[in-house]
Amino acid sequence: MTQVTAEKSYQNRPKAIGMTVRKPQFNPQAIHRHYFANSPIMSHLLTALSSTFPIGEQFFVHSVRNVRDKVKDEKLQAQISVFIGQEAMHSKAHADFNAAWRRDDYHLDRFQAWLGRKDSDVKGLHPKIQLAITCAFEHFTALLGGYILRHPEILATLDKDTIKLWVWHAIEEIEHRTVAFDVYQQVYGDDKVRRMIMRSVTTGFASLTFYSASRLFWQDKKKSILKVAGNFLGVYLIGKMFVQLLPEYLAYFKADFHPSNIDYTDIVNTWKQRLATEYLHPEFQKELATVVYS
Repeated sequence: MTQVTAEKSYQNRPKAIGMTVRKPQFNPQAIHRHYFANSPIMSHLLTALSSTFPIGEQFFVHSVRNVRDKVKDEKLQAQISVFIGQEAMHSKAHADFNAAWRRDDYHLDRFQAWLGRKDSDVKGLHPKIQLAITCAFEHFTALLGGYILRHPEILATLDKDTIKLWVWHAIEEIEHRTVAFDVYQQVYGDDKVRRMIMRSVTTGFASLTFYSASRLFWQDKKKSILKVAGNFLGVYLIGKMFVQLLPEYLAYFKADFHPSNIDYTDIVNTWKQRLATEYLHPEFQKELATVVYS
């Protein structure tokens, strides 16, 4: 009865500001194998990340729903609803993207079955730990999303369907980057545990990504190894990204940290307009029309 009452109260929430649930608009079949800067290493890295998103995004939603009934702030409740909707769309889009690779020689099923078992284990942890894990991953996804948007020289190498997927995803990760953090602060507010979990997640996330990207690279070795220039470029881009993102990553451990301290407003607005006008993304076209006529 309590759960039903809580769910009904969510129906009367105010509208979230600056966040929108958008349907993905891309053709996964049209995305070629080495889609990111024509670099096998960089492309396999992004595909490895994509392989974790369907399960990962569902876990993020689960961790927030665990404690949603403890959140009293109406504004945050509205943001939670959009967060859930956006993550559901991300999970579906990347499931479609991952499925497209199964028509070739990528073997993602075994790895994803392992992720599923780990997901079940993590869901057995205390809700506080689960939510802290989500806060850590949301920080990573916002940093990566912001980095992609701020580097047009990288995005210039992508085709339109890749842009529609990864830029759309990056924009929405930035839009909802504060939600899990604010829920954690309102419900628990334990910065010591939050920082401790970030250290654990950093180690696990790096090793998991390296392992899965290496497996994909090896499965594709006949086409990947011969692209020497593309591989050197991939190593350079990854190294450059790590160095440039380090200050933003370390900000998570500061006493006054909040995800909104990093301002992405201008670059997000620029890419929303480009998706609407250059890539004819209907969801962003509707938003642009609303802004023009409001």
